[in-house]
Amino acid sequence: MTEKHEFFIKRAIALAAEGMKLAAGRPFGAVVVKDDKILAEAYNQVTSTNDPTAHAEIVAIRKACQKLKNFELRDCTIYTSCEPCPMCLGAIYWSQAKAVYYGCSRKDAAKFNFDDQFIYDEIDKKMDARRVKFVQIAQLDAIAVFKEWEKLKK
Repeated sequence: MTEKHEFFIKRAIALAAEGMKLAAGRPFGAVVVKDDKILAEAYNQVTSTNDPTAHAEIVAIRKACQKLKNFELRDCTIYTSCEPCPMCLGAIYWSQAKAVYYGCSRKDAAKFNFDDQFIYDEIDKKMDARRVKFVQIAQLDAIAVFKEWEKLKK
């Protein structure tokens, strides 16, 4: 591991510890790096904000995008204290970050009751077999909005 990667991953780990000590949330931290400089950093804030989406990666991605005034992080790298959960993984892909470096694996985290395997399992299930009820309604009305979007894009 190069010195720069070690510096950034250790910062993400330090943020995890900081957030935990402040009782801001669970023990997770993340930094977004561009051109070898920290663009944004965050720790998990789920419990302090009562926001289940306030994972360290999500908060750091939001901050970085605001700073860049862009919803894409194409030239950025994300360092996170733990392998991202499915929600954060989706956000990372949507942001188009170029790489992710992480400390703990999701299996490491599961040993401490941070187990998101059930979400991976749910994704593979058919809609009617999921724990949360999913019902499609008003499909044609919803599609109409996409048709309007297509017209706006031309």
